[in-house]
Amino acid sequence: MNVWIAIVATAVGCYAVKLIGLLVPAGVLEHPLVQRLAALLPVALLAALTAQQTFAAGHDLVLDARAAGLAAAAVALLLRAPFLLVVAAAVIVTAGVRAMTG
Repeated sequence: MNVWIAIVATAVGCYAVKLIGLLVPAGVLEHPLVQRLAALLPVALLAALTAQQTFAAGHDLVLDARAAGLAAAAVALLLRAPFLLVVAAAVIVTAGVRAMTG
């Protein structure tokens, strides 16, 4: 029964968030600060997710093959490589480090 309570609570919460978004006056959404935050918030969330997935294992801070792959992707981005090449570089380096370290 607890699972169904969580499902219903999540559904109601999602509906409430959508409703609040529709009820916000247009003048608030046109404010420059709100527009700037809306543009930068997804980038910040993606960076935080990338850092958490790369450097965390449970409650521990780790430095393993994922960090090497992220570093390879960063180097490829600095060299202005196409996106597919950036992903390929990260995959190849990560796989190589995992193969060498076991």
